[in-house]
Amino acid sequence: MGAVVADDGPSGVKAPDGGWGWAVLFGCFIITGFSYAFPKAVSVFFKELIREFGIGYSDTAWISSILLAMLYGTGPLCSVCVNRFGCRPVMLVGGLFASVGMVIASFCTSIVQIYLTAGVVTGLGLALNFQPSLIMLNRYFDKRRPLANGLSAAGSPVFLCALSPLGQILQHEYGWRGGFLILGGMLLNCCVCGALMRPLEPPKKSDTTKEQAEKKVKKKLLDFSVFKDGGFVIYTLAASIMVLGLFVPPVFVVSYAKDLGYQDTKAAFLLTILGFIDIFARPICGMVAGLKWVRPRCVYLFSFAMIFNGFTDLMGSMSVDYGGLVVFCIFFGISYGMVGALQFEVLMAIVGTQKFSSAIGLVLLAEAMAVLIGPPSAGKLLDATGRYMFVFIIAGIEVTTSALVLALGNFFCIKKKTEDPHTKEEAAEREELNKSEDKTPEDAKVDSIEVEQFLKDEPEKNGEVVTNPETCV
Repeated sequence: MGAVVADDGPSGVKAPDGGWGWAVLFGCFIITGFSYAFPKAVSVFFKELIREFGIGYSDTAWISSILLAMLYGTGPLCSVCVNRFGCRPVMLVGGLFASVGMVIASFCTSIVQIYLTAGVVTGLGLALNFQPSLIMLNRYFDKRRPLANGLSAAGSPVFLCALSPLGQILQHEYGWRGGFLILGGMLLNCCVCGALMRPLEPPKKSDTTKEQAEKKVKKKLLDFSVFKDGGFVIYTLAASIMVLGLFVPPVFVVSYAKDLGYQDTKAAFLLTILGFIDIFARPICGMVAGLKWVRPRCVYLFSFAMIFNGFTDLMGSMSVDYGGLVVFCIFFGISYGMVGALQFEVLMAIVGTQKFSSAIGLVLLAEAMAVLIGPPSAGKLLDATGRYMFVFIIAGIEVTTSALVLALGNFFCIKKKTEDPHTKEEAAEREELNKSEDKTPEDAKVDSIEVEQFLKDEPEKNGEVVTNPETCV
């Protein structure tokens, strides 16, 4: 592992776009799969918990809610930890937390203890893995970053399709306690993924540059200056509105099918269809987003994905038979995969590498509030009306509204940047290096004509001139 360093992601290091980055991508794929699929996969144990503790389904559903709330709500805490200790140490500790939480939960004797262990401790562990893995992916990939984001996001549907059947087998063979214990052991793989997150080494620097690097470590642990960026504010607002309705259809589509009179297994198969389509939609969308013409307009592709998702919800509300729900799940899987592949890619493009660790924490915190409001409010609407049509319509309106906020906000409120963000970072670095050198004001103001004249007059000294691209005039 080596020494614990502040993993600042130095801007002077060029993203390798391959090499060890593929190992980082593999780790991010696994972490994303566990983070998003685990809260849903745990639901297969709910019937056993209801029987053992004599509680209701709503009581057991709090386990998944707490897991998701910890994953989203601890975003700023994860940002502070990453900025202070680095990605790799935080992920190793997070993997231990995730595993220990499930192992202890297998010995619990009350549902409240499971809330604290499987919910809070494991949820915190997954959060400490999820956010740093995205940060490292952003640092290792630049040109291929949209594809890398799409491939890592595919971990969510892949693990959902794998963990749900596995959970059912474990419950049948070992009961919920044995299942929790085995899942806790599986979560130790998060530590392995954390060990893959090798920090990028900055180039060798002079003594003055090293002093600047030491000062740079003392930066803010949570950078709130991202709120000065209009693009970030618009993105955060749009993402919060989107999350209100994005997760509602997958939660209610199985119940919708049952309400139409179809068997439990046939109804549950709808999620399998959705997940299977989602697996292919994410990497394909990542490839499309990486195209030369599309990438600068990635925010509008993201807006299109949200409009597509919202329109699918509106059409799904009109389904009256199983065939209609199958068509809905196919198109929802495509649009849901597009949103999943693009959401963090767009955020990375807006804020850049240096501020991404703080930005993602603040965005996840805003989304956490919406996650806690969205599905419960949809459930209350269903209780009041007794019709799933209104639930799907409201979800579609919310997601479509978020798309309009993002697209129109960027088109009318954000000025087009004439400079590439990477060029800005390089320019800032060069400016710092120029300031660090011992130069007089007169030297800094030398005109280019005088330089040429000087070189002509004294050719014998020409060999002493070092044409360093970082410091040359």
